[in-house]
Amino acid sequence: MAVVTAIVPSPRKEGRFDLALDGAAAGRISLDIVERFGLRVGVVVDDAKRAALDEAMGELVTYDRALNLLAAQARSRRDLRRRLLQKGEPEPRIDAALDRLAAAGLLNDDAFARQFTRSRVLGRGASKRRVRDELFRRGVAGAAADEAIAEVFEDEQVDESTLVETAARKKLRTLGGLDAPTRRRRLYAFLARKGYDGELIRNAMTRVLAPADAAELRDDLAGVDEGTD
Repeated sequence: MAVVTAIVPSPRKEGRFDLALDGAAAGRISLDIVERFGLRVGVVVDDAKRAALDEAMGELVTYDRALNLLAAQARSRRDLRRRLLQKGEPEPRIDAALDRLAAAGLLNDDAFARQFTRSRVLGRGASKRRVRDELFRRGVAGAAADEAIAEVFEDEQVDESTLVETAARKKLRTLGGLDAPTRRRRLYAFLARKGYDGELIRNAMTRVLAPADAAELRDDLAGVDEGTD
């Protein structure tokens, strides 16, 4: 058995309180825990109640850690779960924290996928394939990823041919000091890394390169095609 000897606001985290039992620090609690366990100075906590209280404080630690991870960077449920496991949090507490976050609307894979897609497409000019691959690595795959990508492209009224051309023009400005073959090669590689297919890249490069450069590009590609017959 133990007696509650102090409940004071935590100086480290707003909305949390530091609990002392028998004059010793016992852990951090929330207002919900205070009310749920009827805690106040002078209350006696028996062994069964102490065990339940310890578990509740442990769940709160996991929940607060999950909140901190989300505050630093938007994440999918799967990605957040993986990060919490890496930090050594117990699986039952992780699942409880994720369910609580989802119920509060703070963890939503569909919303995350849309936000991530919009950021990658509008901010970095990434292709659909590149975004799909990155979403998969972050725990969003299949229909959820495809729906988010389709929705963003429709809402923002963008298409890949425009995106790849914009990216090509921007990159081309940084390649002005290179000879033509090197410029074409680096531009092609840059666009390929963004996940665009060969046809989109070739069409974009034809539009953005100077006429003579574009003609040489067509000659280069014709030579490649002949070599593959």
